[in-house]
Formats: sequence, C-alpha cells, structure tokens
Amino acid sequence: MDFTFTPEQQMFADTVRSFALRHLRDGALERAQEEKFPRELKKLFHDNGLLGITIAEEDGGQGGTLMDAVIAIEQIALVCPRSADIIQEGNFGAIRTLAQYASPDQKERFLKPILEGREVIAVGMTEPDAGSATTDLKTTATPDGNGFRINGAKVFPNPFADVYLVYVRFGPGVGGIGSVMLRRDTPGFTFGKTSQFMSGAAWAPMFFDNVFVPPEDVLLPEGGFKKQIAGFNAERVGNAARSLAYGRFCFNEARQYALDRVQFGRPLCEFQGLQWKFADMLVGLEAAQMLLYRAASKADRGLPSPEDTTVAKLMCNQVGFNAAHEAIQVMGGLGYSRESLVEYCFRRSRGWMIAGGSIEMLKNRLGEMIFERRFSQRPPRPPKPAETPAGAS
Repeated sequence: MDFTFTPEQQMFADTVRSFALRHLRDGALERAQEEKFPRELKKLFHDNGLLGITIAEEDGGQGGTLMDAVIAIEQIALVCPRSADIIQEGNFGAIRTLAQYASPDQKERFLKPILEGREVIAVGMTEPDAGSATTDLKTTATPDGNGFRINGAKVFPNPFADVYLVYVRFGPGVGGIGSVMLRRDTPGFTFGKTSQFMSGAAWAPMFFDNVFVPPEDVLLPEGGFKKQIAGFNAERVGNAARSLAYGRFCFNEARQYALDRVQFGRPLCEFQGLQWKFADMLVGLEAAQMLLYRAASKADRGLPSPEDTTVAKLMCNQVGFNAAHEAIQVMGGLGYSRESLVEYCFRRSRGWMIAGGSIEMLKNRLGEMIFERRFSQRPPRPPKPAETPAGAS
C-alpha cells in the first residue's frame, strides 16, 4: 500500500505547516509551560479550517478524512507541541463521539460552539476504581421523571472545559452503560482540588451530587457502551499521532543540536555513538509512521478498526517516547532543561503510554487478536452451588 501523500494532502500539510510557523512558533515554549488548555487559540484554528476536520460539513465541520486530521496534528506538533492539544480536542475523542451520535438538537447546542472555537469539550470516563477496567464504573444515572439523577465521581479530566461527555451507568452490566452531556455550571456538578500531571497539564476530580440531566441531554442511553468505545478508537489515533509527532520534534531538535554543538574540537554528529542513536530513532519513527497512516487511511471517514489503532498506538507511544528520551541524552543539560521543548515532549509522551489504553492493555488486546480468543483479566467466578434434587432430604 502506498502511503505517499496525494497532491491534495501535500498541499494541506504545507498549508498547516505555514499556519503553524506564522502563528504558533513564537510563544511555543511558554505555551507548553502553561497549566490551562490553550483555548485562546481555538478561534484562530476555526478560522483556518482546523476544527472538525473529519466532521460533516452540514454539522459545521470540514468534511475531511481521518488522515487529514492526522496530517494537521503532526504539522502543528512539529512547530508548537502544546497547540496540538487543540487539534486533538477539536477533531478526535469526545467530539467525534458527539458528532457521530448526537441528535440535531444536541449538535446545535453542544457541537456547534465547540466547532466554532467558542467552547471546549472534555470526557469524564475514568473513576477512582475504574481505569483500564472501564466497565467497572460506578457513576449512576437513576430515572427521575423524564430525566435522570447522576451520582458519582470521575478523575483526571481537564477541569477547564465548558462541556463534558460523561460515561454513566443506567443499569447493571456492560449493557447498562451510556453517556450524558453536562455543562460545568450544572447544579450539583463540582470539581475538587486542581492538581497537575507530570506534563504540567491540570486535572481535577469531578463530583456529581444528584445532578439532574433532562432526556434531551442523554447522548447514548443504556446499551451505548460499545458505540462509545468504537468512537474511542479515533481518540487513540490522535494520541498516537501526537506521540509520534513529539518524537519527530525531538529528533529534529537533537539533530540540529548535534550539527551545531562542538565538543573535543568536533561536531557531535561526527561521533559514531550518536550516529547510531539517530539511526535507531529514524528507523523507529519511519516504521511507526507507516502503521499510523495505515490506521488512519483505512478508516477514511468512518471509525478506525480497533486492530489497526491498537498496533499503531502501541508502536507510536513507544517510539515517540524513546525518541524524546534519546534526544535528551544527545542534548545533555539543555535537553533536560525547561528552556527546551524536548523535556516537555519527554514528559508529555510518557503520559500517552498510560492514557487512552495503557501499553500493557494494548498488548493484552493484541494477544487476543493473535490467538483469536478472549483472555479475561478478571479472576474466575466461583462455581454455582449444585442444586438439591427435588424430594431429597
């Protein structure tokens, strides 16, 4: 399969790159060190056609492909790593699920302001006792008249969003899971103390205390879990694309450093040990790029397959992080300093080996694909007690 860009894709990549150099290169380091999501740039991204790239034009999007969105996130990240968050939020993850399953009314009230750059969306999925085991979530949606009362808690969401897509339990089992849309000012919806990830990005626990959700704000009712997870595959493509682009950014920075930096009377690039590092980095980056492009191009405008996204995310997460790690080693103290974006990319890419499906869970998933059977991670259920025959004493 040929993954060479078409003329249209190359033109798009060049246009996005030019946009990033013109608007995002200055201030990239300062932006990476800010705690809050860079929402002040969202309107600029909207005006340049970079929000809702894969969403239908009739819904306010650009009507493009998942490959277009991957190209955009790569080109932005190669200039301003933090600004790639805007492409992720405006094209992958929660917004894709919303666009895929929302009613016309929900698209008008929730999707439109996000696509226009006026609001930010985030997902509320992980709970204190339900991380990789998503189906163990305990946040409940109990019927109350025509609507529902939400009770429970979530951890790790962006605390600065305007609207949240929240996974809830309408009933028992996997079939009882669905989702609702909540605005941050909804009565009973509160946040705990703001904390920070290793990357510097903020998170805070969310609490739902008898929060009322009208029926028109239910996105996916009972039985919607599989649809939500299918939409989550697109989020994994965005995760993989950023991981890889960050690795490529670090590779480029370290390469230029090795060309310019002189030690012992010679440029660093002349030392064989460093040449081997760059050779290994390049092979990994190029291989991961093909897997990422395969996952994105095969999906076209639909949702990518879990098989392709699993392989791509696993490879891109590991390769991107390794490139950032090696770039720090090449650049020494400067690479380790907050005066360089390389250390930011290192910290950030480490998180993506956890978020969106940990490396270990992805390998478990691959094991199931390889052997064509499911391997439950849960302990075996105790056998049911034998029934006493009728009439026996």
